[in-house]
Amino acid sequence: MNKYTFGAIDIGSNAIRLLINYVEEYRNETEFKKAAFVRIPIRLGDDVFTKGYITDQKADDLSSALQAFAALLRTFRITDYRAYATSAMREAGNGMEVVKTIRRNSGIRIEIIDGNVEANTIYAAGGLNKVLDKSKNYLYVDVGGGSTEIVIYAKGREMAARSFKLGTVRFLCNAVDSAEIDRLTEWLTKMTDRYLPAGIIGSGGNINKAHKLLDKKAKETIRTEELITLHKQLQTMSVTERMERLHLNENRADVIVPALDIFTSIAQTCKTDTFIVPKLGLIDGIIRQLYFNHNKNQ
Repeated sequence: MNKYTFGAIDIGSNAIRLLINYVEEYRNETEFKKAAFVRIPIRLGDDVFTKGYITDQKADDLSSALQAFAALLRTFRITDYRAYATSAMREAGNGMEVVKTIRRNSGIRIEIIDGNVEANTIYAAGGLNKVLDKSKNYLYVDVGGGSTEIVIYAKGREMAARSFKLGTVRFLCNAVDSAEIDRLTEWLTKMTDRYLPAGIIGSGGNINKAHKLLDKKAKETIRTEELITLHKQLQTMSVTERMERLHLNENRADVIVPALDIFTSIAQTCKTDTFIVPKLGLIDGIIRQLYFNHNKNQ
């Protein structure tokens, strides 16, 4: 048996995440096993979407967190790692400066990626192959804190992709351009007419949490009607009530409502009634990419 250890870091607009995976190669299969997972709710989008830059306080918090992540990566003696930053870091006026400071303080190299790379990396996680019926067309939708990535899959292949500046933290900060909503609706209408998607593959922490709140089993789908009902229920509750009655973390209790607003709006525009939730994200895709690249270079 061959065994490797890989690390993935996702620096998002709502939180930062570290995943460390063991990858064990056997004669007939390869297993990916979670060794460690850390999520820290450093909401960079609060700064970037209202001020246009990352404040010193948030930059210090991020740098401290990445130093801790670096220590964990060293402790696990990883084979390789990759750190991706998405929407908030992309738009921050001082994003590159923060990246350089983190590299100096922690040694972590951060790559600021665009929306298409983000979507393709999530696809690399491999979970979509298990849920895609190649005879049907699908919308892959990932709702993050700063942006929403959408990919059209037809016959098991990517046909089109688009990133929109519509995210949960951006909505909470009242930093959404109404013209961007119009662009999303126009593009979705065009794609729906062309591909007639059979369902939506939902990605991100909020749709995963909705799946759990609806008491769904691992591979069970969500009906759009169920998601709309849950959305309306959450809207009637305060953030405190969502925390106390549904046991949501504070940094989940506020963003889940705008997230479900985006998901349900997309479903209604595309006239689709099925959500598939594979529960794979950017960090899972990074791990798979690292493993495949390592094998390729052997």
